[in-house]
Amino acid sequence: MPAEWSPQSQVWMLWPERPDNWRYGAKPAQGAFAKVAAAIADHTPVTVGVSADQFENACARLDPRVRVLELSANDAWARDVGPTFVVDGHGGVRGVDWQFNAWGGLAGGLYQPWNRDDQVAEKICRIEGIDRYRSDGFVLEGGAIHVDGEGTVLTTEECLLHSNRNPQLNRAQIEAQLRLYLGAEKILWLPEGIVDDETNGHIDNMACFVAPGQIALAWTDNVDDPQHACCQRAWDYLQAQRDARGRALKVHKIVLPQPLAHTAEEADGIDIARNAWPRRAGARMAASYINFLISNGALIVPAFDDPADQIAANQLADLMPNHQVIQIPCREILLGGGNIHCITQQQPVGRA
Repeated sequence: MPAEWSPQSQVWMLWPERPDNWRYGAKPAQGAFAKVAAAIADHTPVTVGVSADQFENACARLDPRVRVLELSANDAWARDVGPTFVVDGHGGVRGVDWQFNAWGGLAGGLYQPWNRDDQVAEKICRIEGIDRYRSDGFVLEGGAIHVDGEGTVLTTEECLLHSNRNPQLNRAQIEAQLRLYLGAEKILWLPEGIVDDETNGHIDNMACFVAPGQIALAWTDNVDDPQHACCQRAWDYLQAQRDARGRALKVHKIVLPQPLAHTAEEADGIDIARNAWPRRAGARMAASYINFLISNGALIVPAFDDPADQIAANQLADLMPNHQVIQIPCREILLGGGNIHCITQQQPVGRA
């Protein structure tokens, strides 16, 4: 699996519409998704999968540079349901089609059914005319892994060792699956992710590689916030680790926004449904600037109308000085349970 800063041929997204996860018929979220797609399109071609019912609406709201395809899904999390693309030494590209169970299946999953989501990776591979590897019997989401492109995988124990993913597998067996599908040589296991992350601690909200041997880590200095202890445990762990090439890791702290929660108005705008995760006023959201996309010389970074927005942008610009930092207001995406990295999936450049 190549690093995210490797050249990309396109970025995949899915169009939000389900009213039991996105408020007011998903119109505010659609506006945010459209801004993200337009920002990426300045650097990388974008394809958005859309349901038949939303096709005309999406075409009208999305930047005309964006390719719109009819592609049914249960929700809009392209990172987790789309293929994880891998390459060989000759420029060939294939897709890993992870088995998907909506972040927990019947033991804590966020919605049901999820059958259309579980078909998305195969459909994208067929559209692109590339072969795929289907991980039947092994559940994983794209947001649960980050890689350095040189054999190192970053993940969390909270997610991959959770009993609602692969209870039949132990740590060593899960590592074997990551080695098999991703070409991994070394797996780094952070203990937890962001507090109250409904994905059970996806790594793409907590930490990511910004260069070989260098990791950006979400951080708060507020010792009264339960997130502080999670950040400290991750910091301590990473200080003692080396990557697949034997390098000691350089860890950079990236500020977190203040704790954010659903307002009563926001929660009231979401349909109540038995088969979907409830949205309640006052519930803490898993806000993090780490949930950004690297794409062909750009960093597409969330903003939350928080004093830390500019601090995070400056920190990331310092870490990746050859990339343009573009911040997009993303509270509406956060309300649905994720952010920019969660709603995008990059496809690497292959052979001509």
